[in-house]
Amino acid sequence: MTEPAEQPTATAAQPTPAATGATPIEPAPRHRTLRTRVRHFRARVRGNPRANLIWRIAIGVFGGLVLVAGIVAIPYPGPGWLIVFAGLGILSTEFTWAGRVLHFARRHYDRWMAWVGRQSVVVKALLGLLTCAIVLLTLWLLGAPYLVAKLVGLGHWTWLQSPLG
Repeated sequence: MTEPAEQPTATAAQPTPAATGATPIEPAPRHRTLRTRVRHFRARVRGNPRANLIWRIAIGVFGGLVLVAGIVAIPYPGPGWLIVFAGLGILSTEFTWAGRVLHFARRHYDRWMAWVGRQSVVVKALLGLLTCAIVLLTLWLLGAPYLVAKLVGLGHWTWLQSPLG
């Protein structure tokens, strides 16, 4: 077999940094990780008191909205607790109290789920019925049953109306 012929490279003509007496300079990384970019951005914002205040207010409002949405979604089928934990996680990026509440809530949620897992089928069924009752009560308070009744022609069933108006 024949060996491939050496082809000249563009770097062969350039002197190495060691040959010129200069210290080698490493090129800057082309892509920093997202975490690094966020940390640098946050450090720049912290350096400006006004921007820092605006940032903390924005995180507080956004995290608070996510937290409230999660609390509203807890009794309904779906990721209610996940949304609560996400809201607390957002808030904990700027507020230490939210981090403490997040750890407290996760610890007690895990304890509750472990307790439910150890219970008999009867207790689990009763907890399921209690959850259904809470969902139906909140839907009734929001006026959803009466709205559906009107849509299907049962608007005369006034007992489905919400007492809240």
